[in-house]
Amino acid sequence: MAESTRRPARRLADAPEQVARREEFSPAMRWLIYGILIFGAIIMFLPFIWMVSSACKPQAEINIVPMTFIPQNVSCLQNVTELYENSEDFNRNLLNTAIMTIGRTLGQLITCSLAAYGFARFQFPGRSVLFALCLGLLMIPFQAILIPEYLLIRSLGWRNTFMALIVPGAFSVFALFLLRQAFLQIPLELEEAATIDGANPLQVLWYVTLPLSIPALAAFAVITIQAAWNDFLYPLVVANAEETRVVTIGISLLQGQRDTPWNLLMMGSLIATLPMLVLFVLLQRYFIEGVSMSGVKR
Repeated sequence: MAESTRRPARRLADAPEQVARREEFSPAMRWLIYGILIFGAIIMFLPFIWMVSSACKPQAEINIVPMTFIPQNVSCLQNVTELYENSEDFNRNLLNTAIMTIGRTLGQLITCSLAAYGFARFQFPGRSVLFALCLGLLMIPFQAILIPEYLLIRSLGWRNTFMALIVPGAFSVFALFLLRQAFLQIPLELEEAATIDGANPLQVLWYVTLPLSIPALAAFAVITIQAAWNDFLYPLVVANAEETRVVTIGISLLQGQRDTPWNLLMMGSLIATLPMLVLFVLLQRYFIEGVSMSGVKR
């Protein structure tokens, strides 16, 4: 009996070593994996390199065949000057985009964090069914509800206002799912201790749950801000007036019927892309950690 009981324990002790041996790759396999990843990164980075190169070229040089990535005549400052001359409201477009992005992000932070905390911590009838219905909304294409949403915006008198740009985007099912999964990873004992000390559920959420969910909040911020900043179709439909025009629409208006100044269009795209690049560089560590943490099932 003693020998039979020792064997399973020995197998359990040897299990991590066996798993580690299986996860080890040979140097050739490791270099192959790195080569594939580097090749994929180069392929995905080429459009950005072409955008930067075209933004620093004169229009005539862009049409040269074969194309060159290194500009022969660098004209970055000239392209910026011509961009603002051809698009006088470019700064206004950037400001409108920033207002829409901040409004949507704060709205989703408030609504989705409250809803996610309720789904994660409270027991109520139909909780699982209601959460499944919310996730089912992810299967509905946005284009399928665009016309009904436009009719609702028009009936409320919100067309060509910031209310139309912000309010419908103030809730996201994906953000709800991401934050709920993050809240489930927090030990319940910490929240119970705060409750014993006299904290109500909102205080527990604000002082305990959200500070411990910084990686998930960073991932939520990167995804939400990028989606709002790059949004084109919805603002084009509900708020395409000059006062509420966002930067994506402003850049698209640079295209002409007969001729398109590609150098100016690329410079505008580069200026609009830089804030997102800076945001991702600053939050990439938290973004990766938050996405990986939200995918763990408790």
